[in-house]
Amino acid sequence: MSIDMYLPALPSMQAHFGVSTGQIQLTLSIYFIGLAFGQLLYGPLADRFGRRALLLIGLGIYTVASVVCVLAPGIEVLSLGRLMQALGGCAGMVITRAMVRDRFEPEDTARIFAALVLVMGVAPILAPLVGGQLLNFFDWHSVFVVLTVFGALCWGLALTGLQETLAQRGEPIRLSAVLRGYARLLVDRRFMAYSLASGLASAGMFSYISGSAFVFIEVFGISPQHFGWYFGANAAGFVVVSQFNHRLLRRSTPDQLLRRALLAYAGFSVVLVALAASGIGGLWGVAVPLFLVMSSLGLIYPNATAMAMAPFGANAGLASAAMGTLQFTVAAVGGAAVGHLHDGTALPMAAVIAACALTAAGQLRVLAPVKDQ
Repeated sequence: MSIDMYLPALPSMQAHFGVSTGQIQLTLSIYFIGLAFGQLLYGPLADRFGRRALLLIGLGIYTVASVVCVLAPGIEVLSLGRLMQALGGCAGMVITRAMVRDRFEPEDTARIFAALVLVMGVAPILAPLVGGQLLNFFDWHSVFVVLTVFGALCWGLALTGLQETLAQRGEPIRLSAVLRGYARLLVDRRFMAYSLASGLASAGMFSYISGSAFVFIEVFGISPQHFGWYFGANAAGFVVVSQFNHRLLRRSTPDQLLRRALLAYAGFSVVLVALAASGIGGLWGVAVPLFLVMSSLGLIYPNATAMAMAPFGANAGLASAAMGTLQFTVAAVGGAAVGHLHDGTALPMAAVIAACALTAAGQLRVLAPVKDQ
């Protein structure tokens, strides 16, 4: 919601603050950076003090940060508000993965993560549509007003409806032990391979998120309201494909599905670059391969997450935080690259997506070859 709802407002926010395309897109990269490094704090804290309390604190920070964005007088304060939003919102990302690992056995987690994709997928389908419609009647401030209300509602639901899932609290937190735990994860080849697969998939998605509003609205002349429909269609493809995951798991392992999905991700992204560079097909030459690229991610996320988290039941919070940090650090680089390379065409966005896809497929073959599975 915090990313997708305000995408249609990016061009109008750029005009309001009188900043460049790269500067307004930097608010996305700042958000990704906050998501990345905030998770490092929540992971060990959630293992020590439990999931529920940390989630409530994070949602509280998110709600206050949304108010800061509403009242922001300039791009600097807006960027600070976005960073605070990310630091609060990332609690949900870490704790959700950890709670799934608390409750389910490793062989069931890929199915559960696919179900979570369905729930989370409603936001990118509806959020840009809601954002576009808000701009029909109000200015960009209204987007952050809605996010403030959304944050407060989530806090209330977590307070009244969420039960603690951590059966046994962890040991008292010692910085040296936390750092050693993260270091062990960073030298675990299989953990890094699957985490980077997820991270590079996220980098491709966030490169699309960072550049899509300008590509569709400025390059192809789509209205902010119609942009929401294009964005929602890609999100729908992502969600629908993810729901086939549990059926495909009856005949394949999560690792096998992940490798096939990465090949599809890479292949479709190469087609996207070719069509964007040549101009063949115009709008549809970009929109159709983008739909296929985004849809392929629906099989990458649940299986990469399940494979990365499987060996770390006792330290699910720490592993979830490390995975999330890798994921959003790489994503922030991808989003910033699109803004930096912006040249008024769709090619920079397409090229960054393809670079992420090809790297994702290649590194998995190197770090976790099939013979090791």
